[in-house]
Amino acid sequence: MPAKPRVAAEAGLDALTAELVRYYRAVGHGTVPAALLEAIGQRVGRALAERYTRDKPRMVEHLDVIKWTCKELWGEVFRKQVDSLRTNHRGTFVLKDNHFRWTRSISVDPGDLGAGAAATAATAAAAADHLHLPCAIIRGALQSLGVDCAVTADPSHLPAVDFTVVIAPPPTR
Repeated sequence: MPAKPRVAAEAGLDALTAELVRYYRAVGHGTVPAALLEAIGQRVGRALAERYTRDKPRMVEHLDVIKWTCKELWGEVFRKQVDSLRTNHRGTFVLKDNHFRWTRSISVDPGDLGAGAAATAATAAAAADHLHLPCAIIRGALQSLGVDCAVTADPSHLPAVDFTVVIAPPPTR
């Protein structure tokens, strides 16, 4: 039997994430307190990683964990795989999603802007608020799998978003 589409669940998630950003922007007097969204996202990411890797052998290599993130986690959370994965082989990975769905409904009031570069910059700034949560979900999942890292997102070419994962070097003794 084919899987049923999750249209209602996806619409609910889209509305929830938009409302979280709107609420925290109102509480923060125009700015989104990133720490609040990151705490929520990290908890969700840890829970998802534990759930989706429960019956799988433990991944030891960082590259295996990143590949799992690109294929399995991304598919479950964002409903598609990452479009490209790049690395410098020194602990930095760039995950590119050419049509990141969590930013598809972001818009700014055109009356507050001119045209061109100002509109693009305002849209990228609005998208940055919406990207705290997915960055934290990715970071939480990776940390749950033993990868200490930092995750940032670049929304400058919407709807494409580049997520950069920088793995922390092991502590020296």
